[in-house]
Amino acid sequence: MKDVLRYAAFTSDPAGGNPAGIVLHADGLRDDEMQRIAADVGYSETAFLFRADRTPPRYGLRFFSPLDEVAFCGHATIATAVALAERGATGTVVFETPVGDIEVGTERVDGVVRASLTSVETHSRPVSDAVLGEALQALRWSPERLADDLPPQVAYAGNEHLVLAVRSRPLLADLDYDFDRLKTLMTRERWTTLQLIWVQDETTVHSRNPFPVGGVVEDPATGAAAAALGGYLLALGLVRRPRTVRVLQGYDMGRPSELLVGLRPDDTRVTVSGTAVELTAARL
Repeated sequence: MKDVLRYAAFTSDPAGGNPAGIVLHADGLRDDEMQRIAADVGYSETAFLFRADRTPPRYGLRFFSPLDEVAFCGHATIATAVALAERGATGTVVFETPVGDIEVGTERVDGVVRASLTSVETHSRPVSDAVLGEALQALRWSPERLADDLPPQVAYAGNEHLVLAVRSRPLLADLDYDFDRLKTLMTRERWTTLQLIWVQDETTVHSRNPFPVGGVVEDPATGAAAAALGGYLLALGLVRRPRTVRVLQGYDMGRPSELLVGLRPDDTRVTVSGTAVELTAARL
């Protein structure tokens, strides 16, 4: 049996954020055992941490949704880093993930731990008209919903995410998609989530993230998608000076989350920062 921590990431309120399971001592677990634990936990992802070595500390880190392994998960990475910091490992750690090394820094400010991950190099590419049409049909959206100045693209920051920007906040709030149809399309295209956004201004973006390929209707906070969104903005040439974009997610689900995305015009990597709060622990 393994102890499983439960943390909500990108919030300081247990009623907000995105819950993640965390197994801090996963050495010796087989893939099928990790998959079973993730299914029993039932969150969008559970993180499994493997023994550290070297200085700064390096850990192996893997992620499983209730249905399958996920190459990279931002909110579970932030939650794991906060859990380590609260147990004495404040500072910089490196997580060896299936998508490459992810460096995370943690610091305690006024008693609260904030973690900041640095993504792998990001990129973004156009999506074909045919595939876009399939996505809109699965969402039950008309093309008229989409913003004129932010083109649909597939953005990458460890996983691929289809980014679709809508014209207004009420249009983003209206989400009732065909779960099976979208899951089939996303599985074929190898997208992890859809990053559905409304841009309030240059520093605030509202987001929703369907995640049917993980067996979850919607994620209340998606660090990997926030990193990919940063890559999307960089690829479009919309970042002309260093800035931080606040991504507000989970509000339509009743689990408010705040993700801070740090961008530099001369670097395709982005930082994603946030807090996390412990919920309960269990043995599975």
